[in-house]
Amino acid sequence: MIIGPTDALETRPSRVIVAGTSGSGKTTLASRIAHILGTDHIEIDGLFHGPDWTPRASFEADVEEFSSRPSWVTEWQYGPVRDILADRADLFVWLDLPRRTVMRQVTSRTLRRRLRREVLWNGNIEPPLANIFSDKDHIVRWAWKTHGLVADRVAAVSRRRPELTVVRLRSRTAVDSWVDGALAETARTGD
Repeated sequence: MIIGPTDALETRPSRVIVAGTSGSGKTTLASRIAHILGTDHIEIDGLFHGPDWTPRASFEADVEEFSSRPSWVTEWQYGPVRDILADRADLFVWLDLPRRTVMRQVTSRTLRRRLRREVLWNGNIEPPLANIFSDKDHIVRWAWKTHGLVADRVAAVSRRRPELTVVRLRSRTAVDSWVDGALAETARTGD
């Protein structure tokens, strides 16, 4: 069942996944949701990326372990674990932002991280900015290329799990409205 930012949640969620293309703000929103619900935010990029951007061998086992817990919030990405997360979630939040918004966000985030040499997961830093021209999977190019794929994936989950509530958020204003409204109210009242 797909609902909007002003629709009430029927129950207090305990296992939440946040979907969206790269740069849409999944991690930021997942952190906000976890804070409001008083639960753990498991940053899935930190489980996936090992040193030098190599995938960690224990990734799938790590996801299996944390997603068996009674309460968590994480980002919905990485094909091998999407079904596990969708099957165990009791709330699915979909950041369906316009491409221009996502591209502005992912570009500014990538620039900031590179210029400041921000250390990310397991000691990684953003590669040189010139890589956008040579790396077909550079995060900025990836965000552009995969923007439309999330809708198809959400539709597939909705068909497979029609009882799963999907909150569709189409703007930053809608995100704030939902977090401060329906989510906060459910967290306060417990239902």
